[in-house]
Amino acid sequence: MWLVHYTEVQAEKVDDGAKGVKVRWLISKERGAPNFAMRLFEVEPGGYTPHHTHPWEHEIFILSGKGLAVGEEGEKPIGPGNVIYIPPGERHQLRNTGDEPLRFLCLVPIVD
Repeated sequence: MWLVHYTEVQAEKVDDGAKGVKVRWLISKERGAPNFAMRLFEVEPGGYTPHHTHPWEHEIFILSGKGLAVGEEGEKPIGPGNVIYIPPGERHQLRNTGDEPLRFLCLVPIVD
């Protein structure tokens, strides 16, 4: 077992179709996890994650801020406490529509 405060994990800028997004890989294969990764995303006001798709699912928990979850069925407002499941293959994006950072945890399977 290991324990770390999230601020001890370096935030990395997300480019590739994103605007104003940083990610911290809290749990990853590099840290010894064989199956799942836990990431903390921070999206600046007016920022957004890439509008993309991939063959694995996402589990997301909104910590703070507000925004929109964009999926194949349109846009849905999101805020603290919301839980989002994105199935494999669904095109998706998260946008910050508020005045403060949108922060969320995202869990995905580790794929090689």
